[in-house]
Amino acid sequence: MVQGKFLVLKKDEIGINVFKLLVHSPQIAKESLSGQFVNINIDGFLLRRPISISDIDIENETITIIFEIRGEGTEKLSHIKSDDYIDIIGPLGRGFKLITKESRAVVIGGGIGSPPLVSVSKFYGKNSFAILGFQNKSKVILEDVFKTYCKETIICTDDGSMGLKGFVTNGLNELLLKEKIDIIYTCGPLGMMKGIADIAKKNNIQCQVSMEQKMACGMGNCLVCACEAKRNNKKTYLHICKDGPVFDYKEVFFDE
Repeated sequence: MVQGKFLVLKKDEIGINVFKLLVHSPQIAKESLSGQFVNINIDGFLLRRPISISDIDIENETITIIFEIRGEGTEKLSHIKSDDYIDIIGPLGRGFKLITKESRAVVIGGGIGSPPLVSVSKFYGKNSFAILGFQNKSKVILEDVFKTYCKETIICTDDGSMGLKGFVTNGLNELLLKEKIDIIYTCGPLGMMKGIADIAKKNNIQCQVSMEQKMACGMGNCLVCACEAKRNNKKTYLHICKDGPVFDYKEVFFDE
């Protein structure tokens, strides 16, 4: 983990109120794992904002972070420009456990839950499949990126304005009828991930979920992101920031 001010090489608006930053940070790039996050300081705000790491490029010493405007802090962050410096602590948290590159993986993202899954798809390459869910066509992001890495990319929209109409679980069930899958990775709304976890359990497929939660410190020193969980067949409390944000689906109480 490192804290410092790092150069923003490029900024792009990739969707409605969704921004991508390419940041030069050699040490963070070297240490980062898929599914980890960084904590960003924003001038005028006491608490840092946790943003997932979307992509990692060790050779070029960069990380990519993608965020959506959801409040005053991220709105101010959206005004950052190329060649500005950004104050980051990272990498933080526990990331996805990647198995062999020959394994067949599905990544399933819901809205802004899609960016953390980019580096997972990059790892598995054409042994990966992506299922991405959005409200409508105007909300779709990163389709081209996932198509570059994955064997197949399935877009689902609530209103049917693009791709399949309906939930990502429909897309997953259709995929499982024709493909053998070894592991599922997902990030998005809790209800969406519960549906995916149910399918994973029914089909005896490994499944890892990335949880979203409000955080204060981002390092497990406060109790803001504590949540009830199952570990070693016992109920316990875990911190999303330190013990997660990635968990095995069997550890999560989806109904609470």
